[in-house]
Amino acid sequence: MKVVGLTGGIGSGKSTIAKMFEDLGVAVYIADIEAKKLMNEDPAVKKEITDLFGEEAYRNNTLNRPFIANIVFNDSTQLEKLNAIVHPAVADHFDKWKDRQNGNYVIKEAAILFENGGYKQCHHTILVVAPLELRISRVLNRDQSTRDEVLSRIKNQWDDDQKIPLADFVIQNIDLQDTEQQVNEIHQKISR
Repeated sequence: MKVVGLTGGIGSGKSTIAKMFEDLGVAVYIADIEAKKLMNEDPAVKKEITDLFGEEAYRNNTLNRPFIANIVFNDSTQLEKLNAIVHPAVADHFDKWKDRQNGNYVIKEAAILFENGGYKQCHHTILVVAPLELRISRVLNRDQSTRDEVLSRIKNQWDDDQKIPLADFVIQNIDLQDTEQQVNEIHQKISR
């Protein structure tokens, strides 16, 4: 089965695009959601995170996200260490999930597909892009983040200019109707 990687910077609209593919009958794996589940439910992952960040990493047996985010988004070394715990667990979970799916292809949506080399395990890659101010506005409307927090998260991802040469398809996600047309065209190409 073909694996199609779907990625884009924070606020680009990856989740919207993923939903459009789901509406076309494509199985979609959202790596960030599954990573959060694994960080909260997988005993081995929880132990490694606690060993790395200390007991404060979990409150009431739930990941202390603000505590972890404050560390990793201000220290790239700690972010790399966290990713070294979470990414292999997610990759293993994805492989097991993929084997249970039907269809011509599955979508693996991952925020840092290019940054972590995950695109190399994909048959095709789709990059979702949008203007910076639109992305910031989307995140501010969606999360309880500040502009500085959003910019800090953006700083930890590659620029679109670095990702575009690695992408097989680029979706300009500005106008929803136009975006849906782009998704349909890509679906037809990949399904062939």
